[in-house]
Amino acid sequence: MRALALLSLLLLTTACAPKAASPPPALRLDCAETFEAQTVRLIAQPNLTPAPHESAEPYRFYSTRDGRASYLITEPGAPGHPAIMMQDAVGGDVKTTGCRYGDQKGYDQLLAYLDSLKTWSRR
Repeated sequence: MRALALLSLLLLTTACAPKAASPPPALRLDCAETFEAQTVRLIAQPNLTPAPHESAEPYRFYSTRDGRASYLITEPGAPGHPAIMMQDAVGGDVKTTGCRYGDQKGYDQLLAYLDSLKTWSRR
């Protein structure tokens, strides 16, 4: 009887416990914004983690903590700079979108680079 009372109490307290809040969805790109304004808006997201900066690459990478979205923000010297690209994990696939503020040829090169990363895997 005592075990049943404890079990009932345990069920009541866990049923009322707040659920862990799911992280907010990643911000979408808005190509009507300037490169600078959009960069500030995107990296201010509370659920975003910057990747370690590789000094040989003129890019900055950021990912949401749940791993569902990543951003690539170019720096001077990068193909297509200025540009911002986003990759979303959607239904088992990775979708790449972007905002081109620089030249088309460099942007296309950047897109090809990001698409090549989608298929990379450790062996």
